[in-house]
Amino acid sequence: MDYIPPKEAVLKVKRWPKDTIAAGRRHTVGLKSDGTVAAVGDNKYGQCDVSGWRDIVAVEAGNVHMATNTGNAHTIGLKSDRTVEAVGWNKHDQCEVNDWRDIVAVAAGWCRTIGLKSDGTVAAVGRNNEGECNVSGWHDIVAVAAGDWHTIGLKLDGTVTAVGNNRYRQCNVSGWFDIVAVEAGYLHTIGLKSDGTVTAVGLNKHDQCDVSGWRGIVAIAVGSNHTIGLKSDGTVEAVGWNEYGQCNVSDWSDIVAIAAGCAHTVGLKSDGTVLAVGDNEFGQCDVSSWRGIQLPGIV
Repeated sequence: MDYIPPKEAVLKVKRWPKDTIAAGRRHTVGLKSDGTVAAVGDNKYGQCDVSGWRDIVAVEAGNVHMATNTGNAHTIGLKSDRTVEAVGWNKHDQCEVNDWRDIVAVAAGWCRTIGLKSDGTVAAVGRNNEGECNVSGWHDIVAVAAGDWHTIGLKLDGTVTAVGNNRYRQCNVSGWFDIVAVEAGYLHTIGLKSDGTVTAVGLNKHDQCDVSGWRGIVAIAVGSNHTIGLKSDGTVEAVGWNEYGQCNVSDWSDIVAIAAGCAHTVGLKSDGTVLAVGDNEFGQCDVSSWRGIQLPGIV
């Protein structure tokens, strides 16, 4: 049996492929078990033009808060050869990832893309007006997340780093420890701890940070103003803004992966089918016909 150094073992665990479904402002993306990708919803900027993609191992969708003057989004696909595909809105060059190599994880925020390299360093392209792309000095990173104006990095030792807009203290994560997953919303940040509890900082106007009572959580997802937690028994927790019913997941069961868009929530079942609730103005919740979506943790 080949020896795996402790550091590499931790990296392997924390980087297991899990981004098999993704939700953006007005669209939803699903990675199929054959490496192709499905997408539904708004396609104003070609963010759903993924039918030609092949050999994809993870997907991400650019999100944005519910604003009347925007719905612009992009979609990112990580390939098995560690290169990256991108389609959609590119005003800030957030889709200029053709030259990226050795990428093991990706994140998509509003008008930017973040790529995690196998050596624990991070690449970023797109809008940087508030320093949200200032990640060149990061190292020992094992996971990344992108909110609207802030970027989060999970370090090998379970601590967390952040750059970008901190108006609502969404970047106040320096005291976090024992974290195994991070997610970023419009103006809040969520961290999953190794004991299955969840911590949160940032704007809490809609109670999207009220996660202190959660237990047995194995995965987290964050929308613009709502937060989703997947429990070890396959059920789902939700807090936050619920104007479109995006938190109406109490009857879900047998869920193995979750994703949260601006105002909709997506759940992947163990049989490879998908559920969705919330805003469906552009058909972003029309996923009932999807089959064979890749289950998390399987390459």
